[in-house]
Amino acid sequence: MKLLALLIGLIVERLATQLFHMRRLRWLDRAIDSGFRFGDRFAGWPALVPITILAFMLVLPVILVRASLGDLWFGLGNPWFGLGELWFGFAYLVLAIVVLFFSLGPKDIAEDVADYCHAIEGGDEERIRMAAKALIEGDVPDTPEGRVKKVEESVCIQANNRLFAVVFWFVLLGPVGAWTYRVTDLVRRRAVFNGLRNGETTEDSLLAASEMVHGWLAWIPARLTSIGYAMSGSFDGALTAWRKVGEGERLPMHVQSEQLLARVGVGALALRDVEGESISERGVRGARAASGIVIRLFFIWVAVISLMTLYGLSL
Repeated sequence: MKLLALLIGLIVERLATQLFHMRRLRWLDRAIDSGFRFGDRFAGWPALVPITILAFMLVLPVILVRASLGDLWFGLGNPWFGLGELWFGFAYLVLAIVVLFFSLGPKDIAEDVADYCHAIEGGDEERIRMAAKALIEGDVPDTPEGRVKKVEESVCIQANNRLFAVVFWFVLLGPVGAWTYRVTDLVRRRAVFNGLRNGETTEDSLLAASEMVHGWLAWIPARLTSIGYAMSGSFDGALTAWRKVGEGERLPMHVQSEQLLARVGVGALALRDVEGESISERGVRGARAASGIVIRLFFIWVAVISLMTLYGLSL
């Protein structure tokens, strides 16, 4: 059932591009801000406590809906068992598709890459900066060379954040797992936004706690995605980059994962300089190569999940 829901959910995600604005979930900002204010009232508590409570409260509606569809409602002795089982399967499928739609993204990475490449080809510097910012989700380097490198790294990072980590937690825990991952990302993003808006530093306890919780959930998917990059591109380049990650550094868990994805992903691309190539042409080639390795890895994940299902694992 999970495999069917995943495939349908991914198809809907690809086709319903006009609904992507709904996945920004701006209406949750007030609830998250209320959770932050709740945390401020208990400044003596470890920041992980209010952040965990906030995340749980945002995930709770999906937990309750999933629990209401529980298999225990349809016992084998029930004469309506067949009809009940059919209803459960359909209701679960609808729930999974809806949750997946809102958990993936919020924007499609292939479209962001296409917008970035079209902006470069059009030569519009403002458009290029805006398209790059959509991928980087942060400050854009001032130099074209720095921007090219940062975009390539960001595609590799965002592919895990927007797609592969969501799929991983969906396969493992169903709709609740996928939505839990997205909620922790929403809380983290809001904490970063509030910190920048209020002039606070990244040492703010609630921000650090939100990044820590999200980093826990991103840790395993980030490593699986990095292994996938090695399989989808240059294995030697990816392995060399992996060995260099974190050498002599003690970094937060979420930073470690992002650094791993960025360096291994770019290493797997193994892009070489082309004589006479302009920085604009290099930018387009690098972004499209990064998008290409993500697409190849996506098909590998679908094949692996399908094989797991065929060999009897309950997906």
